[in-house]
Amino acid sequence: MIALPPVPGIDAAIDDAVAGIVARASRLGPSFGALGEAVARAAHGGKRFRPALVAASFRAFGGEDDAAAGMYPVAAAFELLHTAFVVHDDVIDHDTERRGVPNVAGEFRGRARSRGADAAGAALLGDAAGILAGDLLLHEALRLVAFADVDPVARERLFALVDDAVFVSAAGELADVENSVASPGSTPQDAFDTAFNKTAVYSFRAPLQAGAVLAGAPDSAMEVLATAGGRLGLAFQLVDDLIGAFGTAAQAGRETGGDLRESKRTPLVALASQTPSWNRVSDALAVAHTGPIAVREAQVALEQSGAPVRLRAVIEQTLDEVREASREPSLTPEAARLLCRLADGMAERIP
Repeated sequence: MIALPPVPGIDAAIDDAVAGIVARASRLGPSFGALGEAVARAAHGGKRFRPALVAASFRAFGGEDDAAAGMYPVAAAFELLHTAFVVHDDVIDHDTERRGVPNVAGEFRGRARSRGADAAGAALLGDAAGILAGDLLLHEALRLVAFADVDPVARERLFALVDDAVFVSAAGELADVENSVASPGSTPQDAFDTAFNKTAVYSFRAPLQAGAVLAGAPDSAMEVLATAGGRLGLAFQLVDDLIGAFGTAAQAGRETGGDLRESKRTPLVALASQTPSWNRVSDALAVAHTGPIAVREAQVALEQSGAPVRLRAVIEQTLDEVREASREPSLTPEAARLLCRLADGMAERIP
């Protein structure tokens, strides 16, 4: 993830919000209390990039200390939004671990087994817990915006940003699953649209715009951020797709070639499907789940198709569009530098 300077106050706002979930859940019985604790573990740690992006945009547009009290809970809301999506994504993907330890669904599967449930019952409880945990986090994210110390006009604009982020991200997640089960009907453009919707709005466009709203930036600057933030978010997801296919274990946070093992219909794979090498790539991907040798074969097939080169070119063009947007006169000099710094940091992540 691209490094941004830490902002005192954001971690406290996130921790306070999560503590509130734990406290309220504990009053509703031991099972729900255990869910609250699992939510707290899911929200713990992480790079907390999205709230830092809210703060960086706020400062870049001249946000002053007397308005920062309202900025902290809004920034925290984007971290809880991210955690909610991660928890729900794990349920969709039937994952029971994250970062090598049981996630919410995994914890509650274990809880069910310890009480005598069979495999089906354990899976049912685990999925229910994951869905409900994500729901609680989504609710808390909205509650943080609702009670933030901001003026009514800003609150309405912030709600619109979060509302749009939730809807677009949900559309992207559904399309991602649909593409994976019905990939012959999807096109490269479908894959690129899905990549954008899954990540770009909630991870970049909305946090950048939220910080600008809090700082009182003009509408013209908001329009620039809508475009530049969207391009940054798309580039981020495309770089992640390359990392998922070719990155090291350290880069990916899991075994190398994880996306290939899972046969994900990423833009990289979609581009490969348009080449004469597709039959070889498809055959290699079909057996990539069998082990590291098969993963390497899939990587070689993809490289020889030319798809990674094409995808890297798309990423570079997308980042150049961000740098071009940074020259818009409606941006402050610091906001322009922020966009360029984000674009340059993204370029450095390309494997």
